[in-house]
Amino acid sequence: MRYFGNILLPVVCLLTACSGGGQTEQLSDGMIVRTETWTADQGDGYYVNPILKGDWGDATILRDGDDYYMTNHTATISTPSMLIWHSKDLVNWEPVCYALNTDLGSAVWAADFIKYGDLYYMYLPVPNRGTVFVITAPSPEGPWSEPVDVGVSGIDPGHIATPDGKRYLHVDAGYMVELSPDGLKAVTPKKKVYDGWQYPEDWIVECFCLESPKLTYKDGWYYLTVAQGGTAGPPTGHMIASSRSRTPYGPWEHSPYNPVVKTSSVSEKWASMGHGSLVDTPEGDWYIVFHAYDNQNRNMGRQVLMLPVEWTEDGWFRVPPGIDPEGRIKIPAGGSKVSGTIPLSDDFGGDTIGIQWKCYGGDIRKRVAVEDSTLFLKAEGSMGEVSAPVVIDPMNDWYQAEVTVLQSENVTAGLAFYAGGERIMGMELENGTVYQRRAGHPGRVPVAEAGTGDTVRLKLSNYYGNLLYWYSLDDGKTWERIDFVSNIIAFGGRTVRPGLYASGQGMGQFKRFDCCGIE
Repeated sequence: MRYFGNILLPVVCLLTACSGGGQTEQLSDGMIVRTETWTADQGDGYYVNPILKGDWGDATILRDGDDYYMTNHTATISTPSMLIWHSKDLVNWEPVCYALNTDLGSAVWAADFIKYGDLYYMYLPVPNRGTVFVITAPSPEGPWSEPVDVGVSGIDPGHIATPDGKRYLHVDAGYMVELSPDGLKAVTPKKKVYDGWQYPEDWIVECFCLESPKLTYKDGWYYLTVAQGGTAGPPTGHMIASSRSRTPYGPWEHSPYNPVVKTSSVSEKWASMGHGSLVDTPEGDWYIVFHAYDNQNRNMGRQVLMLPVEWTEDGWFRVPPGIDPEGRIKIPAGGSKVSGTIPLSDDFGGDTIGIQWKCYGGDIRKRVAVEDSTLFLKAEGSMGEVSAPVVIDPMNDWYQAEVTVLQSENVTAGLAFYAGGERIMGMELENGTVYQRRAGHPGRVPVAEAGTGDTVRLKLSNYYGNLLYWYSLDDGKTWERIDFVSNIIAFGGRTVRPGLYASGQGMGQFKRFDCCGIE
C-alpha cells in the first residue's frame, strides 16, 4: 500500500462511462447522464466559454514557445495545491502537476505564474500569513522549491522585469516593491504607485477594490491590467481596466477603452467578469483570460473565460467590436489539441490516487492509500463535519457522484456534498446502517439496514440546484431516492464539491467512484 506521494498523472478518464464518448443514459425523473465532461472546443474550429468550467478563479497564464501554462486560486486549504494546466491552443487543457507541496496554513489567492530566464516562478499570496511567498522550478513539471517569503504584504501579486533586468512586484491597492535580481526578496519598502481607473460614480459596485495587477511589456510600454469593483458583489460590478506607462511605476495613463471587460447587464449569462491576464500566441495574436460566474449557476464558482483582443493604432488593447462572451469564437490559429483532460471518475486501480482529488483542510498524502482497486481514507474527527473530506472539482453544470462504501469497523464512511466548514450533506454507512446527513440539520437520520457484511452504493445528484440523495443495496441495480434540498437553502448558494469522508478510528474504504454530468 502506497500513500499519495508523487502524484501519478492520469491523462484519460479512468472509467469508460466518463471517457467523453458522447453516450447518454436516461434516468428517472427525466435526468440524462452526460458521459463526457465539459469542453469548450466545439470541434469545428470554434470554442464557447468557459475554457475551464468549475471553480478555477483568479487564472494566471503564461506562454513558453508554443506551450501555455495556467494556474488558479486554490479555493480550499488543501495540500498539495496550485494545480498547473497545460494547453497548446488556449482552449483545451490538461493537468500537469501540483506545484505547492507545503501547507502554508491558508488558501492561496490570486497568484502570478511567470517565466524569467531559465526558471519558472509562482508568486503566492497567503492572506492568513499576511505576506507573499514564491516558489521556483526549472520546468512546469517541477521539481518545485519550498516556498520563500518575499517580504511584502498584499494580495494578487504581479511580476514585471525591465529590459535591463530590474524586477518589480506589484500587489493590490496600487503598491509595488523592487525585487532582488533572483526575484526572491523585496529590496525596497512597499510604495504606492497607482491609484486605479475611476469608473463613473453612478455605477453599482461592491467596492473600489483595486486588485489583480498583471503587467505586460510591449513596444516600450508597461501595460497594467487590473480588476476593480469587487469580485462577488453586483453582477455588473466587477471589471477589467487597463493603464500604461513608460516605467513599471508610472506615471500612468488610462485606456480610453476602459473597462476592457465588464458585465453590462444583469440579464447576461456571465456575471462579475474581471481579473484579466493577457497572453499572446506565436502567430502574434492576443487574448485576455479572466474569470466570471454563470449568472444562473453561481454555485459552480468563478469559471475561466477567454476573449480575443486587438491592438489599436494608438497602442491600446481592446476586445474587438462584435465579440460576445456568450457566442462562438474562433480557436486561436496555429495551435493543436492536447490529448488529455482531467478525469473525474476513479476506479482506484493504480497504486496512487488520481490528480483530481484534494483534501479539504489537510494533506492528502497523509490520509489516503490505494490498493486492490480500493481507496483507504484515514478516519478523522467524530463526524462528517470535521473529517476533512477528499473532494473533486465538478466540471459540468449539473452532475451526479456515486461510490461503493465498504463496511469498516469503528468507522463512519460516506459520500458528501461539501461547501467548507461545517457545511456538509450526504449519505453514510456505519455498522450496517445507512444514514442520511441533512444539510443544515444537526445529527443524522437512519434510512436503511444494509447488514454488517455488505457494501452499499451511494449517490448524490446536483440536479439544476436541487441536491438529491440516493442509495442502493444491490450494487447499483436499483436505487432508492430519499430526499432532496435546494442548494440555496442548504448552503446559501455556495460552491459545493462532491467527495468522500471518514470519521471515527481506522480507515474508510471505497470502490468505484463515478462522477458524470446530467442534463
